[in-house]
Amino acid sequence: MQVVILCGGRGTRMGAESEVLPKPMVAVGERPILWHIMKRYARFGHREFVLCLGYKGDIIRDYFLHYEARNNDVTVELGGKGAVTAHGQHEEQGWTVTLAETGLETLTGTRVNRVRRYVRDQTFLLTYGDGVCDIDLDALVAFHRRHGRIATVTAVHPPARFGELILDGGSVGRFSEKPQVGTGLINGGFFVFEPAVFDYLSDDPACALEHEPMVRLTRDRQLVAYEHSGFWQCMDTVRELTILRDMWASGQAPWQV
Repeated sequence: MQVVILCGGRGTRMGAESEVLPKPMVAVGERPILWHIMKRYARFGHREFVLCLGYKGDIIRDYFLHYEARNNDVTVELGGKGAVTAHGQHEEQGWTVTLAETGLETLTGTRVNRVRRYVRDQTFLLTYGDGVCDIDLDALVAFHRRHGRIATVTAVHPPARFGELILDGGSVGRFSEKPQVGTGLINGGFFVFEPAVFDYLSDDPACALEHEPMVRLTRDRQLVAYEHSGFWQCMDTVRELTILRDMWASGQAPWQV
């Protein structure tokens, strides 16, 4: 399946990080969070990506246009045709990446609508360029097919902001530093869509996927939710970036492939 990834937002809550880079290119470990997301999909055999670019999109373009040189030893022929030969193979063999400009100020629904020509007339996957999780994508797709609706959204339990105390009488029976919230579900991204979803989108720059299109899909009983009870973490703030970087540095990154 093709994987559409929303990469065009400004990431205004990321402070100085988003002044230099688009949020999907902010590094966790030595790689952009976008790379981490793509590795998860590739692990389940989905290696055709369509990236919806916007804010500082040229940085994402340059990253992939020079990917071979960044990730292999290379020989450069100076003069003449200036040929570049890559030696060895990186782990991302077989990936195809379409870099699609979708506008600087457009919202998520418009961005998806503007890559319609790159999405073949079949079921496709979509997510945001700033969140990772340990989701079983095979199970997600099977759930979507089983229900036979236009759209499936992954519902997740957000991480708690503060540590959780479980009391036993007057004593603390258990302390958990940053647990997943046990109640309440939110949109975690990791969608599965049928081509009919484009009937719910428009080219109006103010078309937000999460607003009118999702409301209409719900009203038409065409939206189902796959509940993911495992790890999920978005990267909306510097604090959340620090959480992800600390997990990666400690070797305890649940999303790692």
